[in-house]
Amino acid sequence: MLHALYLLGVAAFAASGVLAAHRARMDPFGGLVLAFAAAISGGTLRDLILDRHPLYWTRDPLLLVVIASVAVATMVHLRRRTLPPRALAVVDAVGLAVVTVIGARAAIDAHVTPPAVLILAVLTGVTGEVVRDVLCGEFPPLLLREEVYATAALAGAACYLVLDRAGTADTVDTAVSAGLVFTLRMAAVFRDLHLPRLRRTTA
Repeated sequence: MLHALYLLGVAAFAASGVLAAHRARMDPFGGLVLAFAAAISGGTLRDLILDRHPLYWTRDPLLLVVIASVAVATMVHLRRRTLPPRALAVVDAVGLAVVTVIGARAAIDAHVTPPAVLILAVLTGVTGEVVRDVLCGEFPPLLLREEVYATAALAGAACYLVLDRAGTADTVDTAVSAGLVFTLRMAAVFRDLHLPRLRRTTA
């Protein structure tokens, strides 16, 4: 099940990379670069921190095929249809939800401390978005704006950790935690849920 979820997560991030490239008026090669960057950056950083070798995507050819296939399919779709409003945000939220949970599971399996589980889960979830936005020339990236993004990943990671410690079924842990991340992101996108900005106090 976890492998299938990972494929779903990287597929969503691959599509988000192409959508971001389309919005930035990049060519198809740029779309492929952003698709791969968005899809594998988070897991790569996680594996490097955990000293896991070889990196997960170097030993899973199906994962790379899925990323390339989704990227090409998304580009073909965009040539025939206009980009739907907020499509990038919705697809990105799917990737964030799934990949965050996968990151939490990998960190728990590595027997790191609970704070490290939260940090690694968030890094796994948000790194692809940061790399994608930087390559598109967007600054600050979504992560550093007031929108609920990393906060949603942190909430999902904490939920997964608590449920795992409580001994509930992993299917339940995954569904509830990923659902929480996705719901928070959609609330941020469609209901203007956001964190307060840092403001300078006046005397």
